[in-house]
Amino acid sequence: MPRPVPRLLSPSRLPRLLAFAGVALAGTALAGVSPALADGKLEARYKLSLAGLELGRAAFLLEVDDNSYTASGSARLTGVVQAISSGKGSAGARGTVQSGALVPRSFAMEAETEKKAEAIRLSLAGGNVTDAKVEPPVPPADDRVPMADKDKRGVLDPMTAALFLAPGSGDLMAPKNCERLLPVFDGRQRYDLDLSFERVDQVKAEKGYAGPALVCRISYKPVAGHRANRTSVKFMMRNKEMYVWLAPVAGTRVLAPFRASVATAIGVAQIEAVSFQTEPMVAKGAGAAPAKAGVQ
Repeated sequence: MPRPVPRLLSPSRLPRLLAFAGVALAGTALAGVSPALADGKLEARYKLSLAGLELGRAAFLLEVDDNSYTASGSARLTGVVQAISSGKGSAGARGTVQSGALVPRSFAMEAETEKKAEAIRLSLAGGNVTDAKVEPPVPPADDRVPMADKDKRGVLDPMTAALFLAPGSGDLMAPKNCERLLPVFDGRQRYDLDLSFERVDQVKAEKGYAGPALVCRISYKPVAGHRANRTSVKFMMRNKEMYVWLAPVAGTRVLAPFRASVATAIGVAQIEAVSFQTEPMVAKGAGAAPAKAGVQ
């Protein structure tokens, strides 16, 4: 059986799945973007499932205004997987809004199981990685594609990549808001996510948002840091059934993941919002300390 299923759903990848399963999603250069963002806040909770069976829970918190944004997420294994292996993780990112684009400044991720722990810290300036700390270090392998300095320039961290800043002042559900290529660096690998418009769906959370969602198809294109001979890498490169559903954050022109799905060898892996509560925060401004998202 191909390896992408356990690797994709492992505890260390649950926070990344919120991003890769948002699987993506902000562009480093959105020229001609919009009037003022205003202020907005999103608090969301997600269920992660495989072939209809719950495997995990995740939470995501976003605060954004004209000048800056902060995002944080956490995830833990639940359901049938928890009986085999306990695991949890958290991730966070912050950055600025410059010329209508989200520009990351820092990213951090931690994950642990009963067998190992993983931590990644990234610092960025102008889309370029200035410092990267990865524990444990990436092990050498004959088939690992080398990472060059150029691969760390003009990139997004995984969590910033889970957000869209829509250009102009038109319809947030416009097909053009899907059409983009996202350069992502997660500390271990550099890859592109190529998005294209699929359709517009109506979605409804158990709590919070009900309305249209922009559905984008995603293609995964590894660039560096990956192991070229791995079955999991080849599987994901060929995978034509990866999608993200994007819903608006009130008071802004930001779209955030409501749902994402990835076809695997044993069924569809999906992350979907059970709660998606969003509100404008015009009166609160950008100075408030960011809260942290916690899984319940």
